[in-house]
Amino acid sequence: MQQCTYRIATPVTAFKIRDPDPNAVDGGHVLGIRFEVMSQGHFLRPYYVMLNRPYPNSSHLRVHRHTVPPAVPVGGLAARYLPAPRSEAAAQQTTQDLDRFARALRREIVRFHNRLGLTADLRKTVGLQKKGRAGGGVTPNDVVEAGIADVEAKHVKLAWADGRSGRILMDQDGKVEKFVVFGPEGRDWRMTRLLFDSRDGVDDIARKLRRYAASRSG
Repeated sequence: MQQCTYRIATPVTAFKIRDPDPNAVDGGHVLGIRFEVMSQGHFLRPYYVMLNRPYPNSSHLRVHRHTVPPAVPVGGLAARYLPAPRSEAAAQQTTQDLDRFARALRREIVRFHNRLGLTADLRKTVGLQKKGRAGGGVTPNDVVEAGIADVEAKHVKLAWADGRSGRILMDQDGKVEKFVVFGPEGRDWRMTRLLFDSRDGVDDIARKLRRYAASRSG
């Protein structure tokens, strides 16, 4: 319990380590940042970002290694908050903001796992397990597939037993931007309107999918 409280209270921590490589830059000095993330009530394995100072005559930091998922734009955030130094002849030198980098990076990690969690909750709501529908018979209106379709976990693909398919497009925060259903003849506008309202979130769509299948299972 005490460890959980600490991890909640300090989601980002910094520490120093030494690179044992005798050819490492800056004498092997490395600054590590640890990111704690909770998803669906459980702590995940922490993510780490390692930074060093490879630039001559400069204290500027650079991302050396990291364990962050590819979907999280570590490089883009580093370019924004930890820019490389300019030449000594430059009129003005770049400045870095490690605190803003760490806060922005953790925010993106949390967003990514929130989107993963929304998809996992959708699968549970419509009755899918990791390997497909849980037990029982399948009706034509049952969702038989629901999964992430892109590395950023913004696209969710759906498939019905009768051959129809659908897509949910989420933004960075997991809000639904678009929902479409395709039938044998292309876009199924009637079913799209039936299952989606512009104010709906992923959880609303999941409940409507479950009700839609149940109302036509008889």
